[in-house]
Amino acid sequence: MKSLWIIMFGVVLAACSVPAEKPRDTFSQMSTKRLILNSEEANRLVELPLTCIDTQYPNKLGQVLGSDGDLLPPKKLHPAFYGCFDWHSAVHGHWSLVRLLNEHPDLNEREAVLEGLARHLTAANIEQEILYFEGEFNGSFERMYGWAWLLKLAEELQRASFPGAEALQRNVEPLAKMIAEKTRVFLPRLKYPIRVGTHTNTAFAMSMVYDYALVYGDEELKALLDQRARDFYLADIDCPLNWEPSGYDFLSPCLEEANLMRRVLPGESFKKWLRDFLPQLANENFNLEPGVVTDRTDGHLVHLDGLNFSRAWCLQGIAETLPEYGHLVSIANDHIAYSLPNLVGDSYEGGHWLASFALLALTRK
Repeated sequence: MKSLWIIMFGVVLAACSVPAEKPRDTFSQMSTKRLILNSEEANRLVELPLTCIDTQYPNKLGQVLGSDGDLLPPKKLHPAFYGCFDWHSAVHGHWSLVRLLNEHPDLNEREAVLEGLARHLTAANIEQEILYFEGEFNGSFERMYGWAWLLKLAEELQRASFPGAEALQRNVEPLAKMIAEKTRVFLPRLKYPIRVGTHTNTAFAMSMVYDYALVYGDEELKALLDQRARDFYLADIDCPLNWEPSGYDFLSPCLEEANLMRRVLPGESFKKWLRDFLPQLANENFNLEPGVVTDRTDGHLVHLDGLNFSRAWCLQGIAETLPEYGHLVSIANDHIAYSLPNLVGDSYEGGHWLASFALLALTRK
């Protein structure tokens, strides 16, 4: 049934008729063109972040309390990013809206999206977010996952040309500069990378920050990321991909590392590194099954839908960097096909964040 759903969602580039009982065979036989979000599906998907950014509760604050005065409603603590269950999800909910406007400027909900962004991303609201980070106990708040998404939002605003985008970019820029500076201070102190499949994965955050550094022309930050990536990962070999996924993963430790190193290493150097790091990927018969979600009302088990999207964008990136790895795109498509039909209309446990992951897998810069 997954193949029928994916056709209904309108992201398959070529029309085809497929037997429902063999979804994986069907997608592996398709063209190796990556799946791209079309206007119909963009209009469906935008409802998730558009609703989410104003949904204050339930909310997981993740704060360290210094006094009774710190016990405030999310909207008071984070007037820009109070929705979507937690701070980082609110940030990438805003990123999703900007990305959708950039990719599909004719969205049906265009005016509502513009109004929501303008209401949240004011200079005053961002100033309050900065003050929160300056608090005595908040220096490491959202390090580095939320930091990376904030810089991703700034990067997307820098690319934007819709009405009001320039003002929004100016408003967000002081917080982005603060986060970039916090990154410059933190990364030299991090002796060992964090190789997990959840929020604290170092390679994922560094990839996101690397894109920000490129778009903003921050050569100092880019040079630091280049050096630390080499320090952390250049000598790595034989990543145990068969150990993945863990039960709550939404990132692949092996593939996220490769996705970072393709940015850092020149083409031939990356090709050699990848042969040593994940030699099985070069085999045209390589296969990787999507992560199976057994309960989408469980906020941790539904992480595996996110894993399917994040694996997809890593595999796509490798194939774009090394065209001889084009066979990986059909595997990426299979992962998207498994999880995409479950986004719209599903429970809040996945709906508050998975749209952003789907967009990273289904849109181009």
